Amino acid sequence: MNISIDVKETNRLVEVKVGGEIDAYTAPRLRETLFPLTEKESVTMIIDLSDVNYMDSTGLGVFVGVFKNIRSNNGQFQLRGLSDRLKRLFEITGLADIMDINSQIEGGI
Repeated sequence: MNISIDVKETNRLVEVKVGGEIDAYTAPRLRETLFPLTEKESVTMIIDLSDVNYMDSTGLGVFVGVFKNIRSNNGQFQLRGLSDRLKRLFEITGLADIMDINSQIEGGI
């Protein structure tokens, strides 16, 4: 069970590339990395999940918290590179209706 998290921060744009598995064991590390970045006003966070091969409900919880923090600080949040399996996970939980998992934000990865 491993995870890789690569963060690039430029002004108010935060690009994150996540790889590996997001589960009960790795989610705390992801949360600790992402949450401090959500506190800035009007930040745009783009998270690339194209190298994530597994995610459970703990991972969904991290992304819900990140999404809420960014929105409360007038920012934008986007997930990119979701496999069909991950996209389906967001769809069946209803998160695909409130989170941006498809469109492109200018700049970024």
